Parts: sequence; structure tokens; C-alpha cells
Amino acid sequence: MSNLDLVHGALKTVMDVLAPFIWGFAVAYLLDAPVRWFEKKLGGRRMLSILISYLLAVAVLVLLLSFVIPQLVQSVSMLINNASSYLDNLNGVVNDWGDRLNIDPEVISGMMLSYTDLMNKATVLVTAFIPQILNYGMAVGSGVVSALTAFIASVYMLMDKHKLLSQLHKITYAFLPLPKARRVLTVCSHANQVFSGFIIGKIIDSAIIGVICFVGMSVLGMPFTLLISMIVGVTNVIPFFGPFIGAIPSIMILLMASPIDAIKFAIFVLALQQFDGNILGPKILGDSTGLSAIWVLVAIIVGGGLFGFAGMVVGVPTFAVLYSLTSDFLADRLKAKGITANGEPLEPESAVPSEETLPENQ
Repeated sequence: MSNLDLVHGALKTVMDVLAPFIWGFAVAYLLDAPVRWFEKKLGGRRMLSILISYLLAVAVLVLLLSFVIPQLVQSVSMLINNASSYLDNLNGVVNDWGDRLNIDPEVISGMMLSYTDLMNKATVLVTAFIPQILNYGMAVGSGVVSALTAFIASVYMLMDKHKLLSQLHKITYAFLPLPKARRVLTVCSHANQVFSGFIIGKIIDSAIIGVICFVGMSVLGMPFTLLISMIVGVTNVIPFFGPFIGAIPSIMILLMASPIDAIKFAIFVLALQQFDGNILGPKILGDSTGLSAIWVLVAIIVGGGLFGFAGMVVGVPTFAVLYSLTSDFLADRLKAKGITANGEPLEPESAVPSEETLPENQ
């Protein structure tokens, strides 16, 4: 056990040292797509493209810190302060409908006690969580050196991207046989396409869904518009489960303020998710992973169980790459045995006629 603790401590130390560079790589990876887009539009001026991309990223961050965060804090504070009156109002509405539908009062009382207990626990959790966020913010503020290191690292990674890739190619060809080196680089290229297409596409898709949710709720005159739109947008990044994870707490919040608004929101968010799943998502993401629904489900559960929220997001593209590698490996094994996936002998490949046997154009 002591050896495991020693290994865990050593890995933690290494990860703490490398953390700024890992964050720098993450930032550079996310900004690589806009940098390439601006570089194409600006005639290959990479430095200017990097500058514009960072300015846009900083502008979005400043907008979030100056507008969205204060509004979120205000909404959460209002929700906590008015929780008792919201629950009393909900209790009255439920009892009224219970009388109309001749439902046993004890059943209604039990439901309300369970719901009230759940919301009280959620209120306590949120109340305790806000100071933790502030403490975390102070910790982040105190780690300005790490943040600056990550920023500088991301800039250099974007500036020297082609040189770094060339060096990685050189190392790969130097230490691996030619066929294996080519295979490794092909796999890395495929993994990059899957990850960039899925993660960046999912972020864009979720941002659009969040904005549409905000506009729709504002038009319908619902409370906690920004808070719920943020919940819906952020959780939408998670494939498959995301819409449900975002919709359930949002409906519970609205249920306290206005049951009618909760019903309207449930219908609205259902239509919104249908639009996302059938129109917007396929338009932005396409078939970026090539996984069936069951494998997406497995990837989310395993990724979330191992690495939490981040694992649920990156689990799908990671599993897609592993799935593709496994499929290629199995196909090569079957081909080497001369059989199909059903155990049948492979049909001989049709011969390609040589140039001498091809008919001449008349």
C-alpha cells in the first residue's frame, strides 16, 4: 500500500509541475481552429491571427465575468432567499390540484415532504458551494504565475505549431520502423480530427442552444432566465445525458416559482432538444465519432465514472478513436486469416486490368 501511495504522490507531483503546460496545451488546442480560420482569411498572417483569436477569447471571458457571473449570483441568491415562499406557493397549488383530482392527502403530503427535503438539501449545498467558489477564485488568483505560464505556453505552441509537429515527426521516424511510424502518425491525425471536430463542435452547439434557451425563456416571460439557460447550455456539452441533466434541475427550480412556467419550460426544452438532436447537432457535428448510441452510452458512463464531468465530455471521442483502432486491428487479423467477420472465406479481389488490356478510346 505504501508503494501505491508513493507512486500516487510522485504522479501528483509531476502533474502539478506540468499543470500549466497541460492547461496551455488545452487553450492552444481550442484556439487552433479560429487561428487557422483567421490565417486563411488574412492571407497566412499567423501572428495577427493568433492575436485576434486571443483578443476574442479575452473579450468573451471579460463579458462572462462582468455580466453573466453577477447575474448568476443574483439569480441564485434570489432563489435561496425566496425558497420558503416558493415552496409554500407550490404546496398550495399541489393541494388544490389534489383536491380536484381526489388524490389521497397523505400521498400529496409525502410527495411535498420529499420535494421540500430535496430542495432544502439543494439550498444548503448551493449556499455552502458559493463560498467554495470564491475560495477557489482566490486560489486561482494567487496562482497567477501558473496562469501566466499556461498563457505563454499556449502562445508559443500556436506560434511554433508547425515546428513542434515537425519535431514530433522526426522523433517518431527516428525511433520506430517506417511502417509503425506511419501508422502512429496516421492514428494521431485521426485522433486529432475526431477530438477537434467533436469538442469544438459540441461547444459551438451548446453555446447556440444556451442562447436560444435564453431568448425563448425571455419571450415566454419565465424567471431565472440566465441561470437556467447557463445550466441547459453547459450540460448540453455532455452527450446523450446532457439534456436530461440540465432539464431536471431547471424544471425543479421553475416548479417552486411557478408550476405553470415549469410546464411551459418542459415543453419548450423538449422542442429545443428535438431541434438540437435532429437539426442543429447533425449540422454542426455530423458523424464526427462514428459510434452507435450504445457505445456512446458506454463511453459516457465509463468516462464519467473515471474522470467526472471532463470524462463524460472527452470519453466519447476517446472511445471513438479506440473503437476505430480496434476495428482496424480486427479487420487486419481477419484478412490475415483469409476469412470474413462471419467466418466465411474471403472472396478473391477482382483483378485490375493492366493498361495494355484496356480498350483504347475511339
